[in-house]
Amino acid sequence: MPRRYPPFLIRLTHGLAAGLLLGGVSAARAQDVFFSQPFATRLHTNPAFAGLVDDYGATLSYRNQLPTLAGSFVSTQLAGDLRLDVPGQHHALGLLLNQDHSGGVGYTRFEAGALYAYHTRLTERLALSGGLRASYGRQRVGYDNFVFGDQILEDGRVVGPSAEALDFPPVNYLSLGTGAVLYTERGWLSLAGQHLNQPNLGFRQQSQLPLLLSVSGGYKFFVVKPGPGVATREVSYTPVAAYTRQGGSQRVETGLYVTASPVTLGAVYRNIPALSRVETQHVLAVVAGVQAGGLRIGYSYDVGLSRLSADLGGAHELTLALRAFDRLENAYRRLKRRVYPTAPCPAF
Repeated sequence: MPRRYPPFLIRLTHGLAAGLLLGGVSAARAQDVFFSQPFATRLHTNPAFAGLVDDYGATLSYRNQLPTLAGSFVSTQLAGDLRLDVPGQHHALGLLLNQDHSGGVGYTRFEAGALYAYHTRLTERLALSGGLRASYGRQRVGYDNFVFGDQILEDGRVVGPSAEALDFPPVNYLSLGTGAVLYTERGWLSLAGQHLNQPNLGFRQQSQLPLLLSVSGGYKFFVVKPGPGVATREVSYTPVAAYTRQGGSQRVETGLYVTASPVTLGAVYRNIPALSRVETQHVLAVVAGVQAGGLRIGYSYDVGLSRLSADLGGAHELTLALRAFDRLENAYRRLKRRVYPTAPCPAF
């Protein structure tokens, strides 16, 4: 009589296989989560964005990737930044808390990062921001949902406990990153490198977190440009592009955001080149956001355009941001040349 395995093991096997195929993660390599609203989660992308969009702000992000599978990969992130009110307006600080969790395998990774950015004006219209990030991380695997072979009887019943040695202690690590943003009131170019020290995340064997390199940029075209003072009416469209590489995985993204305040709509096409024998994956992220005073709410959904990515169920992402930006005070500082252009990237 063939041995029957509980549905959990089958779902777990499928979930792990799908994650490896779509994310391009090898047995000895870890990967970072990526967000479909990179401008709402801009501190995750590049520490140099600290203090560039708001005087201060806080953003809560939630991403549920591959929701149709058991044990979907869920990420929750809290980010905050503050431009220091000191002469010259050069300095900004940031805080980034991120937790990744996969319910099926009991995997959890938590990171807490401190960020610093320095802003300077190169010319009357061109400005530069450079940033640093240092993060402490802790990765662990829980065994509550695991079922091992010695717990399964011939009739399919599960008994316990298992005789397996569950000796995988949590892994602690330090990650260092840096980045720069060159920008004007209409366009920007971002370059960032994360995990410069390539920390080891392995439980029993070496498993490095590879260096993550990202380049992105965009240009905003105004149909109606916000005026000085308290005028906030804006109609614009912003084409964007990005390239990211981490270990053997890479992504190319192109997209367009359209803003007619207070609403922003966007569509970003993501191309994930072929990895091993897996065909190239194509994903379209559809983004919608609304702003009311200091509150921003954004939602995005990843639509799989390839067979595998469509079968895996895409991803839901929700962001909630509270921000403060004193336009009257900022206009005064600008006249006195004591402040820098506001980065023109979308808010979602």
